[in-house]
Amino acid sequence: MSNKSNSPQTSITAKNATQSLIKPNWPLYLILIMTFVIGAVSYQFLTSVQALSAGLLFICIAFWATSLVPAYWPALGLFAFATATQLAPTQVIFAGFQSSTFWLLFSGMVFGAAINHTGINSRATRLLMLILGNSYQGTIIKIALFAMGLAFLIPSGVSRIVLIIPIIASLADHFGYDQNSNGRKGMLLAAAFGTFLPAFSILPANAPNMLLSGMAEALYNAPFSYGEYLLLHFPVLGFGKLVMTIGVILWLFPDKAPNQAIEATIEKSAMTKIEIRLLIVLCTCFAFWFTDSLHHISAGWIGLIAALICLWPSLGLMAKNSIDKDIQYGTLLFAAGIIGLSAIIAYSGLGNILVNYLTEVIPFSPNSPLLNLSLLTFISTCVAVVTNLAGVPAIMTPMAEHLANITGLSSHAVLMTQVLAFSNVLLPYQAPPLITAIALGNLSISAVTKVCLATFVLTSVILLPLNFLWWHILGMF
Repeated sequence: MSNKSNSPQTSITAKNATQSLIKPNWPLYLILIMTFVIGAVSYQFLTSVQALSAGLLFICIAFWATSLVPAYWPALGLFAFATATQLAPTQVIFAGFQSSTFWLLFSGMVFGAAINHTGINSRATRLLMLILGNSYQGTIIKIALFAMGLAFLIPSGVSRIVLIIPIIASLADHFGYDQNSNGRKGMLLAAAFGTFLPAFSILPANAPNMLLSGMAEALYNAPFSYGEYLLLHFPVLGFGKLVMTIGVILWLFPDKAPNQAIEATIEKSAMTKIEIRLLIVLCTCFAFWFTDSLHHISAGWIGLIAALICLWPSLGLMAKNSIDKDIQYGTLLFAAGIIGLSAIIAYSGLGNILVNYLTEVIPFSPNSPLLNLSLLTFISTCVAVVTNLAGVPAIMTPMAEHLANITGLSSHAVLMTQVLAFSNVLLPYQAPPLITAIALGNLSISAVTKVCLATFVLTSVILLPLNFLWWHILGMF
């Protein structure tokens, strides 16, 4: 009979299919329920705009952190929801498309495609293969050290990522690491985190540092010294964090030694005219990046001009239809969404409300400087999670004198606790350089998140106490 056609195998298949449909949905339902709860509770204490912004912040972060949906989906949802509900002016909602970071990410994708098309990646790979050696551990260490060295030369974190990630990706290919291998992930993560995390201890190396320095000078007439800043932060938050990050990457992403035999497949030949043209464009772009303190042109607009030159058809620097095939528009929307979310949160005033609330309820004690330093770092860390890394100096710096009065610390010490917070990244969405690395290196958000979480915990437990000890030795408190 026909009803007997339902064999045990068919039943098992149907059961598995049902489970596959049900299993992924419960995190989605949980996120939606928590979003409504956060919005409803917030509405009891905040304005409607702030309550909606709080709910929007949670659901976007939850989707990006869990990867339940493609990264571009929350970004598009954010644009639609914020526009429909008029959470902020359109120039705030779509601020990401106007930002230098967005166009620097776009130009980085163009540079990567041009480097691959012309073959320069193979030449750079051959040189690095001779330097890095034969062991996987040695490769990770040397990549991280090289990446940190770039932070002393190139002042923009995203610019450094744009330069190093395509080269390391090509190197991973030549070393025999496939797309999903730990070796490839480890190399790209060593480059990304090696040039990103230690840079917070080098004053001109990224945006939060410079924003803090500029606001401190403007508000308190207290300019930072390059040498003093380096002495305060580099031994622990710079070099110490680099060593810790290398250990985390080797622990999370172990792999076999590189396959050096593939080196023979890279041909030795004279540079072609197309390669020379691209080198001229890139070197000119990098020269303008190096000298941004002189001409004050944002790195994003410099990168966009260089990308336009690369895309000029008659120069032959890009493949035909490269603008359609090689540009990851989903990632660009993801980046624009994150920047737009930060702008909406800043516009709503949620960050200031959070700081005011925390300073009222947290038990500061003028006779406990170590406790006060820890609590100030905690407050700034909360601000970084709610807004982004650059939001810490924007919100906390104007309150430095008030916080110094209630804690008994110097204004300088209060300002420096911000560095401890914005250098300790909890999730990738907080940092545009990490978003850029995810895009250019085709890294999974989960892999980058694992390193972020591990370094966040280890920094909080190990490096922050060591840093306070270092500050005490230097006489900061």
